Amino acid sequence: MKTWTSHKLSLPTKTPAFATMLSSSDFASASWELVVQVDHPNEEEQKDITLRVSGDLHVGGVMLKLVEQINISQDWSDFALWWEQKRCWLLKTHWTLDKYGVQADAKLLFTPQHKMLRLRLPNVKTVRLRVSFSAVVFKAVSDICRALNIRRSEELSLLKPSSDYFKKKKKKDKNNKEPIIEDILNLECSPTISGSPVSPGLYSKTMTPTYDPVNGTPASSTMTWFSDSPLTEQNCSILAFSQPPQSPEALADMYQPRSLVDKAKLNAGWLDSSRSLMEQGIQEDEQLLLRFKYYTFFDLNPKYDAVRINQLYEQARWAILLEEIDCTEEEMLIFAALQYHISKLSLSAEIQDFTNESEVDEVEAALSNLEVTLEGGKMDNALEDITDIPKLADNLKLFRPKKLVLKAFKQYWFVFKDTSIAYFKNKELEQGEPVEKLNLRGCEVVPDVNVAGRKFGIKLLIPVADGMNEVYLRCDHENQYAQWMAACILASKGKTMADSSYQPEVLNILSFLRMKNRNLASPVASNLENMDVNPECFVSPRCAKKHKSKQLAARILEAHQNVAQMPLVEAKLRFIQAWQSLPEFGLTYYLVRFKGSKKDDILGVSYNRLIKIDAATGIPITTWRFTNMKQWNVNWEIRQVAIEFDQNVSIAFTCLSADCKIVHEYIGGYIFLSTRSKDQNETLDEDLFHKLTGGQE
Repeated sequence: MKTWTSHKLSLPTKTPAFATMLSSSDFASASWELVVQVDHPNEEEQKDITLRVSGDLHVGGVMLKLVEQINISQDWSDFALWWEQKRCWLLKTHWTLDKYGVQADAKLLFTPQHKMLRLRLPNVKTVRLRVSFSAVVFKAVSDICRALNIRRSEELSLLKPSSDYFKKKKKKDKNNKEPIIEDILNLECSPTISGSPVSPGLYSKTMTPTYDPVNGTPASSTMTWFSDSPLTEQNCSILAFSQPPQSPEALADMYQPRSLVDKAKLNAGWLDSSRSLMEQGIQEDEQLLLRFKYYTFFDLNPKYDAVRINQLYEQARWAILLEEIDCTEEEMLIFAALQYHISKLSLSAEIQDFTNESEVDEVEAALSNLEVTLEGGKMDNALEDITDIPKLADNLKLFRPKKLVLKAFKQYWFVFKDTSIAYFKNKELEQGEPVEKLNLRGCEVVPDVNVAGRKFGIKLLIPVADGMNEVYLRCDHENQYAQWMAACILASKGKTMADSSYQPEVLNILSFLRMKNRNLASPVASNLENMDVNPECFVSPRCAKKHKSKQLAARILEAHQNVAQMPLVEAKLRFIQAWQSLPEFGLTYYLVRFKGSKKDDILGVSYNRLIKIDAATGIPITTWRFTNMKQWNVNWEIRQVAIEFDQNVSIAFTCLSADCKIVHEYIGGYIFLSTRSKDQNETLDEDLFHKLTGGQE
């Protein structure tokens, strides 16, 4: 346990205060009275017990004396001492009171380390379970995820919701509290005690549950392996299936951030991963949000990740519905069609039927899963045929934005080779010097597409020393766009078109375009009556206000025809992929003041870069990439984060909307996640995580 790393311990050299010392010869001259409150689970009130101790008595001895004096026969193994004034646990039982600096005025509490906590999951379901209040949050989240059968716990964390989060709900009458209480999934007996050999939860290394690849239900035989698990088959289905859509009224009552400053407020409550819940003032039975914090979803596999995929889909769904991330109306309708499809399949009785596909050979299953597995973190380097790296060559249009100049695209002959694009005035000049050569390694690639308007554009943000070089490319048709877009995406990651992921990427882009393609000749009108769910449930309240209900239903059903044949898990993965393709995906915002600046700015933190954004206009000003980062540190006295990059670029800022430790941890956390590789299995270097995120030597 490293609960102590962030504390400076006072190590007294003298005997503690003698204020309460007795002069009786029965006691050693150095002994003194220590009052300890006992948090007994069977008693309504805490009661005080006075012990006679000396500075050289170790913590374990204090606990032994306490248990003897309480004289109640029960298992005390989960109890430990909590020091109220210093807000720390005394977990090193071999340390003496002197070494900890405990004196007669110390207020100690003898209390269980594991307490009940209510967690609101991304699917708005509340789970109540027993969680360690003494382990660091990183470890506590790992135990929670094991109990809930969510792999890759390092991607999630606990968020203390801001007062705004429940603000609108408080306006409602008190009767609305009842359904929330009924909605709690109580896993009180869940064994999330660290290192417990019993009940590893539904997920463990040796016995991994297998899910039906079509409908995502756990294979029934899997459930019997974990008879002690707090998750029954029914509970697992609650976490692995999406909830019915909320009513438009309930949606309108939820908090929606209206500006980047509002979005920054939502991220202020992330808990410190290097400290325990108790150290951060979390009370027993308090409600926290369990959320995906880091947007790099590593090894997302339908075979093992039914709960994880569903919770990820739900987090994406709410981000779209509450406009925490911006998207076009065309994209909103695609998201609506996928939600409608997923809710239809989730309610269907056929979903409950187990198919024989879970018996598929392991190798075949792994191969088929490759098609839907999402990228994330550090990918394996595919073998490339270096003798023949393919190239693209075609006429495209180019535009460079300049102030006070209208958007005018000019045609050039483009050649894409390795990870660079060169362009020439025409095809005949290809063997000569290009007009310009653009190196795309490390660049941002943003889709600029409107399928209905036949616009297929690619926006490239190419890093230069003082920010970003912005270039727009325009393609003529879908196939050309898919090939060039896929090449740009791979090049930004340092890969060429010879990489094995190039063709799947092209097909993936084409399938998205097909989903956006509106089939105007389709007989949608006859199906309008069949849409038994209110169409306003599937779009943001602002989007719903723009359209009449029938018009919205017709457009959702129109878009639904492109996804109607998808199995449930694939539809969820498609939704997640579409979310990942949005320009603002993965950006977490903070209000900051840069050193030397007289105004506040927004800092966007992503998995691979930091972006300085104008708080008033939302326009990006400068981007700094983690790959160019040399070092980062924090001045804890003035709460300032300082970062050095290549080419003598350095920045420093103070964080106004949250503690600077939260931003520091985000940067270190993303760098930690980029070190993951497939051959690591499930083991994580927790020490490295704390070293990169802790901010303390």
